[in-house]
Amino acid sequence: MGIVKVENIRVFAYHGCLSEEKKIGSDYSVDLEVKANLRPSAESDRLRDTIDYVLLNRIIKEEMLKPTHLLETVAKRILERILNEEARVVKATVWVSKLNPPIGGDVEKVTIKMTEKRKKAV
Repeated sequence: MGIVKVENIRVFAYHGCLSEEKKIGSDYSVDLEVKANLRPSAESDRLRDTIDYVLLNRIIKEEMLKPTHLLETVAKRILERILNEEARVVKATVWVSKLNPPIGGDVEKVTIKMTEKRKKAV
């Protein structure tokens, strides 16, 4: 097994419960870690045998562009798509951070972290 990490994906999006957040948007940062068997690609040296991080980045950007009230909702969508579109991934963890959140204080970011594992076939 091995891990592929894609870190600090920067996105401007419109998530939040406040109407202002839906109008003016905010900056976000997303980190992703996926667990998969990387042995075949290490031996073959072919992209088709590994986790394509271009695909992972695209999924994150597409899902971040769909406005939601909660970061948990967008994180769940990202994880579901990764498990549905990349069969080699057995476990994925995503961190979604809202930078400079409007919470009435000097706060750099708020972050949620979610993990999903592939359900084994019965």
